[in-house]
Amino acid sequence: MAPTLVGFLVALSLRAAVYGSPPGPVVRCAAGNTDCTVTNAYGSFPDRSTCRVAAVARPSNEGELLATVSSAVVKRQHMKVVTVYSHSIPKLSCPGGPAGAGLAISTDLLSKVVSVDLASNRMTFEAGITLRQLLDAAAARGLALPYTPYWEGVTLGGMLGTGSHGSSLFGKGSAVHERVVGMRLVVPSPYPINGYRAKVVELVEGDEDLLAAKVSLGVLGVISQVTLQLEPTFKRSVTNRVERDIGFERTISTFAAATEFGDIIWYPAQAKVTYRDDVRLPISASGEGTNDFIGFRPQPSLIMVGNRATEELLEATGDSRGKCLLSKLQVTTLQETGGGLRNNDGSVLEFTGYPVVGNQSDMQTSGSCLTSGEDGLLTVCAWDPRIAGLFYQQTTISIPLTDIASFIAEVKKLRDLRPSAFCGIELYYGFLMRFVRSSTAYLGKTADSVDIDITYYRSHKPGTPRLDEDVLEEIEQMALFKFNGMPHWGKNRNVGFLNVREKLGAKGDKFVAAMTKYDRDGLFSSDWTDAVLGLGGKSPVNAGKGCALEGMCICSLDLHCEPDKGYYCKPGLVFPQARVCRKTGPPH
Repeated sequence: MAPTLVGFLVALSLRAAVYGSPPGPVVRCAAGNTDCTVTNAYGSFPDRSTCRVAAVARPSNEGELLATVSSAVVKRQHMKVVTVYSHSIPKLSCPGGPAGAGLAISTDLLSKVVSVDLASNRMTFEAGITLRQLLDAAAARGLALPYTPYWEGVTLGGMLGTGSHGSSLFGKGSAVHERVVGMRLVVPSPYPINGYRAKVVELVEGDEDLLAAKVSLGVLGVISQVTLQLEPTFKRSVTNRVERDIGFERTISTFAAATEFGDIIWYPAQAKVTYRDDVRLPISASGEGTNDFIGFRPQPSLIMVGNRATEELLEATGDSRGKCLLSKLQVTTLQETGGGLRNNDGSVLEFTGYPVVGNQSDMQTSGSCLTSGEDGLLTVCAWDPRIAGLFYQQTTISIPLTDIASFIAEVKKLRDLRPSAFCGIELYYGFLMRFVRSSTAYLGKTADSVDIDITYYRSHKPGTPRLDEDVLEEIEQMALFKFNGMPHWGKNRNVGFLNVREKLGAKGDKFVAAMTKYDRDGLFSSDWTDAVLGLGGKSPVNAGKGCALEGMCICSLDLHCEPDKGYYCKPGLVFPQARVCRKTGPPH
C-alpha cells in the first residue's frame, strides 16, 4: 500500500502533522439506517458490483446483537457483519439473498474491553475493537499480543474472520487466531429461546467447534466476544538489512527460524532483498522507538492524485522503464529513511539509524492516517476512494515453506526474461514475505508457509488491460497450482480462490459441517462464500468478455483478454500450463 516516491518525500516533511481526514463510512444509507450500500475501504469489490442492503444495524452490546440477529431470523433475512473500516478486498461483507433485501450488522459500537485476568494473562474483548485499541488496552495492563497484522485498522472479529496474521514461525506462529482461548457467538436458533430466535454460543479451549469459529469467513454467526491468551509486554529491536538477491531463496528457512518477528521484502527487478531482523528484548531494554510506516500516514491528496496520474500515463504509454525509474527512487528512499521507523532519541530527525528499539505495542503495527484530525480531505489514507489516489489489487498466497526456494527460483527465471515487468510491483512494496505456521483451525494454513503479498495497479476503467499483466498472472497461477498455494481469505482476486475446498481436504468438510450446525438455513452465507467453499455448484470465477483482465477467470479464449488492444490468451513463459493475457500484437 505504499505511495510512490513524491508521496513519500512529502510525508517525510509532514512527519509532525496531526491532520488527515479519517476514512469515510463503508455503509451509506439513503434514509436513516435503511436503503443502504455497503463497500470496502477501497470503494470497490473485485467484481466491481454494488452491494445494496435493506438496512444496517449497530448493536452496542451483546443483548442488542442477540435481538438484531433474532429479528432477522424471524424474517429469514440474510445477514453479514461489516467492520468499521472494512479492509477485506473480497465480497465478504455483502449479505446473500435478493439484492437490497439483506441486513448489514455493523460492529463499530462493539469495541470495549470486557474483562481482564492478570493471573492468567488473558483479556476478553468485544469483536469490533480495532487492533490499535486492543494493543493499547493490553499495554496499559502490562500485556502484549505478540503477533498481528501490520495495519492497525483491522478489527478483532475481522482478523479472525479472515485468518489474519503477522510474521513468525515461533511457537504457534503469527496468526491471531492461534491466541484465541474462548469466544462467544450469536447464531440463529431453529426454535425460540426466551423469546429470541437466536442464541449465544460460548466456546472454550477443547471445544472442537472453536476450530471452525477461529477462522470463519463470518458464516457461522456474529462473533460477540473473544478471549485472547496474551503475555507480559516486551520490547522489539528492528534492523532492516539490504542484500543482493543471489541465492536468497536458500536462506529463507534459516532466517525464519532465527528471527522471531522477521520478514523479507524482495525487489526482483532491482535484485535486492531487505531482511527485517526483528527480535525480542526485555521490557527493561533502553529505547522508545515507534513504527509509523510512511505508507500508512496521512498523505497529501494533491500529491496522491498526481502520483496516480503519473502511473496512469505510464500504463497508457506502456512505459515499463518509467516505472523502473520511479521504483528505484522509491525503494532507495524507503531504505535510507527507515520506512517510517522512529528512534525518538531527541534528534530533529525521526530516523537516526538501526537498531530501532521500542515497546511491542508501538512497533508491531501502524496506521496514523486513521486517527489524525479531520482536515477536509487535504490529507487522507492513500487509498481513500474519495480522491483519485491509489487503486489496486492484491495477490496474497501462502507457499509451503518446503517449496519456497523452488517457487522463488521459478520467479527468478521469469524475472530474467522480463525484468522491467516487475517494476510496477516494486512501486507497491515488492514481494512482502511473512511467515505463518500450520494451524489446527479448519480454515487456517495447511502447512508452515511463507505468505507472499503482492500489491499492484488496478485501472478505474473496467475491462482495461494492465501493463505487463501476463507476468503477474503467471506468478499467481504458478503459486496457486504448481506450488499448491493457499489464498489469504481477506485479499486476492477471484481466481485466487479456485480449488480451495480441495486444498483444505477433510478440514474443509469439518468446517462446512460446523457451518450447517450453527446456521442451517444459510442466513450468514452468500453466493461468494458458497463459491469459495465449493457449495451449491457455485464458482468464484465467471467466464466472459475481458474476465481475465481482473482475475474473474483464467483465460482460455482470446476474448477473455482484450484482443482489440493487442492482448491475447497465451501460455506462460516459465510455467507453460498457465494461461495469461499477454500483449503480443497491435490492436485490432
